[in-house]
Amino acid sequence: MSVLATIERFDDYLNTIHKELAANGEQKSRLYFRGQSKRATEGYPLTPSVARYPHLNTLTLAEREQKECEVLDIFSNHLLTYVQHRPENDWEKLAIAQHHGLPTRFMDWSTNPLVALYFAVRQSAQDNDGQAVDSAVYVLISNPKRYADLKRGQEEQVKPIGDVATEPAAELAEDAYEDFEANVDEKTEDGYEAVLRPSGVDWLSEMTAKPQPAQAITYDIPSPFKITENIIYDPPHVSPRIRAQDGVLMACFQPMQELDDKDYLEIVIKQSAHDEIRRRLDQYGVFDKQLFPDLDGIAKWLKYRAFEINGAI
Repeated sequence: MSVLATIERFDDYLNTIHKELAANGEQKSRLYFRGQSKRATEGYPLTPSVARYPHLNTLTLAEREQKECEVLDIFSNHLLTYVQHRPENDWEKLAIAQHHGLPTRFMDWSTNPLVALYFAVRQSAQDNDGQAVDSAVYVLISNPKRYADLKRGQEEQVKPIGDVATEPAAELAEDAYEDFEANVDEKTEDGYEAVLRPSGVDWLSEMTAKPQPAQAITYDIPSPFKITENIIYDPPHVSPRIRAQDGVLMACFQPMQELDDKDYLEIVIKQSAHDEIRRRLDQYGVFDKQLFPDLDGIAKWLKYRAFEINGAI
């Protein structure tokens, strides 16, 4: 694992992110961020929540997948009582389950580096001796495939119509007119000219038919239990929190294993900087009531302002 920077002030973090974005080919690939109150090296590895239950490692792959599916099925049976949007597939069902705290093979990330910083510093963690510890923001650099891109696939290619003014005419074979017949509405001797038209063609339908737009091709994506690589999933906004936090989910195809350290960079946030960073994030509008746009968020924000820092409200 490569440590990108050690942060001691809020401005240090902003400068680090700007440099990282520039070094990443001017956004040629997307960056995803994850904030943790403890570093991966301090016992908080980058794994989805389902990996926090060691007894699952005693199961075979098939047994564990069966257990995950059974849990999701039971959860799904209760969904319609509580949600207005009917999930279309296991991806959407798992996203809702993840949002409501059910352990899944999804890992939370964000496209917003300030949101990740908030989750890294909002609650300073402690070690076994009660000492505050450094936190971290992780930057995903492996550029995994995106569910939306896989689902959309390629649009149907439409062959462009040639420009008759610039393209040379093809030389006609001697029998080129065999497929044409003379169609005469009246007697040619009465002044009507014969018109050459392809035989067997419904000309009225051909002339009045509206052009049809090219149809996009969509592809079926395997269930998140059957993928063979990590996939970034941008879930429907089933909650205002997902939208406010610019949240995305990583579906992990090996959920019991830590994310390979070559897939991410670490930004260490010194514990001594947490207070200053919290205040600056609050000033920037990246704090409790903005990221949790509900009563929980208002309560968390008031708790911070009135009690934690004894500030103005």
